[in-house]
Amino acid sequence: MDRDTLLMLVMPIALGIIMFGLGLNLTKEDFLRVAKFPRAVLVGLFCQLLLLPFICFIVAKIFSLPPLLAVGLMLLSAAPGGAMANLYSHLSGGDVALNVTLTAVNSILSLFTLPLIVNTSLILFLHEGQYIPMQLMEAFKVFAIVLVPVSLGMIIHQKFPNFSRNMAKPVKIAAAILLAVVIIAIVFTEKKNMRNYFQEVGLAALAFNVLSLLIAYFIPRIFKITHRQAIAIGMEIGLHNGTLAIFVALNILHNEKMAVPAAIYSLIMFFTAAIFGWLVHEKNDSLA
Repeated sequence: MDRDTLLMLVMPIALGIIMFGLGLNLTKEDFLRVAKFPRAVLVGLFCQLLLLPFICFIVAKIFSLPPLLAVGLMLLSAAPGGAMANLYSHLSGGDVALNVTLTAVNSILSLFTLPLIVNTSLILFLHEGQYIPMQLMEAFKVFAIVLVPVSLGMIIHQKFPNFSRNMAKPVKIAAAILLAVVIIAIVFTEKKNMRNYFQEVGLAALAFNVLSLLIAYFIPRIFKITHRQAIAIGMEIGLHNGTLAIFVALNILHNEKMAVPAAIYSLIMFFTAAIFGWLVHEKNDSLA
């Protein structure tokens, strides 16, 4: 079995496990909690769905990214947050309940917004005849790989809560390992070009990551959202589900180069999120 075939097989498994693990930590109350945090959720969704793709487009233009890498970065901007955002938010003193709610809502909305942003990016960055829009069946694959394991995890959580609690940590570990395997496989597969890719998209990915964290923290603060909730939104918007972006690039768009920005971003975000978390954790919430 060659590396490309192995990568194509590992990706759906990795994403399925990650989304299943997310489902193990979700309940219907997480969706109903939107009514409890309406302003925070709306501001978070505004940052994720409208502001972030626009910022990403500007970054891609400023750094003059090659078309395929630009589309890959835009694809990443359309991916919601995930388990790592929840973990970093917890460590930074953020409102994890809001994180879980945003992850749940964003994951569902991304089934519709991700194909829209990807198709728009293909049109904007690739010349006519070079792009093939994501078709309905391809979008349905994203729907299935996200919604089915999440739903299964939620059902297990409801029916077998003890089993769900016991499995939550092992599933998170397995998901992290599989993500590392996927990133290593992409780097190894593209090793001849990786140095050039990092030179081309590394600074752009770093800039987009830092801007995502800062904008998603300070915009909520402008709207008088509490410090803890702003931390949660910052982590949710700044830590994207890179596995989903890589899956779409490889299995839906069938382009390894488009997966590179997500792989590089996934490496960078662990360090930038740690620094961001340390900085905001030091702030006093007395003004919230």
